[in-house]
Amino acid sequence: MDEAMNMVAKLMALAARTAPKATGKDFVGIEVISGDELEHLADAMLAYGRESGRKNFDRDGENVRRSDAVLLVSLERPQAAGLNCGACGFSSCNELTKLHEGSEFAGPLCAWRLLDLGTALGSAVKTASLLDADNRIMYRVGVVARRLGLINGEIVVGVPISASGKNIYFDR
Repeated sequence: MDEAMNMVAKLMALAARTAPKATGKDFVGIEVISGDELEHLADAMLAYGRESGRKNFDRDGENVRRSDAVLLVSLERPQAAGLNCGACGFSSCNELTKLHEGSEFAGPLCAWRLLDLGTALGSAVKTASLLDADNRIMYRVGVVARRLGLINGEIVVGVPISASGKNIYFDR
């Protein structure tokens, strides 16, 4: 089963990579983790939840521990799309130049680049679903993966996958 789930994760990464991007520019980062890295991520999620007092990092960390692999998807140094649309909160893209490190992610970010991230995630989970792999998009995975340096990016999201008799990501 490990080989099959590793292939599913790689196909999810392919789907994320080839997903359409605004203005045809790609700032999406992708990594697949499994094995010992998965255990390390799960342990770090539990520790972060305890240290920060943030809710459900323990629950999601145990989900990661029971997963076969995790796809990490990020935005790495995303440039503004140049549309001057104001969706980021600024009147022009030229004003969206200085990133500020927040408590978990950096921002502000171009809304169109965030849509690119969402499209990549949607393509990845669609692929997992088509291949009958249980999955769930998880914000908390991304927080800790970024802190650990498992992937570069201003914002990171994780998608753990599992193959078992019952979906481990629901009815938790």
